[in-house]
Amino acid sequence: MKRKNILLSAIIFPAVMAFAQQYGGMWIPTELNEKEMKDLGMKISAKDIFSTSKPSIKDAVVQFNGGCTAEIISPKGLLLTNHHCGYSQIQKHSTVENDYLSDGFWAKDMNGELPNPGVTVDFIADIKEVTASVLAGTQNLDEKAAAVSVTANIEAVKAGFKLEPWQKVVVKPMYYGNKYYAFIIETYKDIRLVGAPPSSIGKFGSDTDNWVWPRHTGDFSMFRIYADKNNKPAEYSKDNIPYTPKYFLPVSIKDLQENDFTFVFGFPGRTTEYLPAIAVEKIMNEIDPAMIAVREVALKTLNEKMRTDNETRLKYAAKYASVANYHKKWIGEVEGLKKSDAVGKKKIYEQSLIGKNAEIKPTIDELNRLYTEQSPYALNKAYYSEVVRNAETLSLANHYLNFIKSYEDGKINDQTLNAFKNKLKGIYQDYNGELDAKVTAQLLALYAEKTPKEFLPKNFDQFKDVTKNLGTFEKWSKNSVVTGRGMINGATASADIDKVFSNPTAMIKNLKNDPIIQLAAGMRDTYTKTTEGKYAEYQDQIDGLQKKFMAQQMATDKERKFFPDANSTMRVTYGQVKGSNPKDAISYNYQTHLSGVMEKYIPGDYEFDVPKKLVNLYDTKNYGVYKDKTGDVPVNFTATNHTTGGNSGSPALDAKGNLIGLNFDRQWEGTMSDINYDPRFSRNIMVDTKYILFIVDKFADSKWLLNEMKIVK
Repeated sequence: MKRKNILLSAIIFPAVMAFAQQYGGMWIPTELNEKEMKDLGMKISAKDIFSTSKPSIKDAVVQFNGGCTAEIISPKGLLLTNHHCGYSQIQKHSTVENDYLSDGFWAKDMNGELPNPGVTVDFIADIKEVTASVLAGTQNLDEKAAAVSVTANIEAVKAGFKLEPWQKVVVKPMYYGNKYYAFIIETYKDIRLVGAPPSSIGKFGSDTDNWVWPRHTGDFSMFRIYADKNNKPAEYSKDNIPYTPKYFLPVSIKDLQENDFTFVFGFPGRTTEYLPAIAVEKIMNEIDPAMIAVREVALKTLNEKMRTDNETRLKYAAKYASVANYHKKWIGEVEGLKKSDAVGKKKIYEQSLIGKNAEIKPTIDELNRLYTEQSPYALNKAYYSEVVRNAETLSLANHYLNFIKSYEDGKINDQTLNAFKNKLKGIYQDYNGELDAKVTAQLLALYAEKTPKEFLPKNFDQFKDVTKNLGTFEKWSKNSVVTGRGMINGATASADIDKVFSNPTAMIKNLKNDPIIQLAAGMRDTYTKTTEGKYAEYQDQIDGLQKKFMAQQMATDKERKFFPDANSTMRVTYGQVKGSNPKDAISYNYQTHLSGVMEKYIPGDYEFDVPKKLVNLYDTKNYGVYKDKTGDVPVNFTATNHTTGGNSGSPALDAKGNLIGLNFDRQWEGTMSDINYDPRFSRNIMVDTKYILFIVDKFADSKWLLNEMKIVK
């Protein structure tokens, strides 16, 4: 893409940046690192953040639809989350006549808010440590027997809680199973769409700017929680009323300053901060590079077609973005691990632990042995999984193989049959067999080249030649049910999946003679026999030893304050508003502005177009109270908060607990923070509340929503 020159907002930092912050961490809100938070500038107490005896900030933070985070910003249950978190709901309400993805959607009043069947939000009513009860009686058992006992104990713990009809309890392991916590959850089920900017604001920069700073994205959308007349959870009903929260977040439009304290409250997905050095070394040098290599081939092949064919570009846009997302993340992760010397630091730390506790040496030695012996199986797992995922024809073949096995095992009923068919319908909707043949041909050649012979099916050498692969796949795909071109039961799968499945016996007979199915089956059988079992065998041993290593670290290092790895439970992370020095001679400011949106603006471009009204607001400088001291409207900012997937939509709060931003991404150079947080490089990216309110007020003309909020000026 031909891009305009982008003026990077830059400031000069000292050659070495000093950081008061020592820890990252996703802290359980009942066990906060309050001292460091206050040292960094927090003005409220831990009890203001999480309390069961009085309303607290935790009462305004919810898990949105099982994956993202959202927060309540009004006394009428108004909910703020990311545009990308609400994307599928916005899409479902969109039609050709009312294209809310392209044009945005703003309800004019509560009567215009749109229901979203199946969407839920989860409140955390309480968190209790239940370690003693869960691990009771397991001390002298072997791992298998202990696991059985833990499972039974968890059920007993859950049964011991007195719950309301709308509550449930979930028990989660922490610190690799050395501790356990119970989360009391309240689920609300009537969630309505209130507003969303057009994608040209909500997804501005799209794939090109993903994981990148400077960023200029208005990644937000608004929903509302509805409840029954008693303010309790209820299924959707026109008689439901807006939920009255125990607490809602005041929204600040004060200017941000470098080094301002900030904390992020949400539901981060998964981190692995306590791995041994050998594990990080394998990820950095073997696993990530393998996955990057596969996706690089797939993306290059797709991109060549998408740039020359508009229909393909539209059909593959979401798919391409999905593949590109972690491709870019892993590249940044490898670079960040190397730049932060993650392996070297972990080796030094391990030696310091051994110096304090000699019993740790055998643990580390055994972990080194297990990871080294597991390495070839882990590498093949990475290649095989990524090849099958990104060669969509092979992925389709595996879905058919799963159906064959389920059918022959007598496990198919109406529900499972519909699930299979719906899955396939979704894939075929955006599938181009001719294009994917090129992707598959390239990936088979890569797999044949990179994989040792003992992990490959017999005669797999024949797939080393890409050109030959293309000819083979073109021949096979003409009559294949898998590619949607072969006729079975009077129809093709791409045209009428229901008819194809109308006679499963005939379909299965056809499939078993399909060379694409045979190829996929051969690859899967070989992977299962050579890799899957051995990898799992080593991993079970590693997991058991990792639990021991974690316990040893916590018992030995009395100076360190430990936090548990993220596992989609409620957490608090904190830091300071900061820019960054990602590379030599490159310095980034902590804040971007609306002028930067206009610098990137490319009329008609699917990533960098801008709505005319936003251009007019910029041209006339109609900014109202939303401009900062520069006279411009701030858009995004960065800070040293330790975030990951699941933190999308999380509130970013200031020292007094006011909402100052909406978390939506991380800076590419710091994505290694899932494994090794380093305050020098790790930056989360947030939408400034000034930009959110500016769009709601000036762009959407939805002042009625602002009237609900408590705005701190």
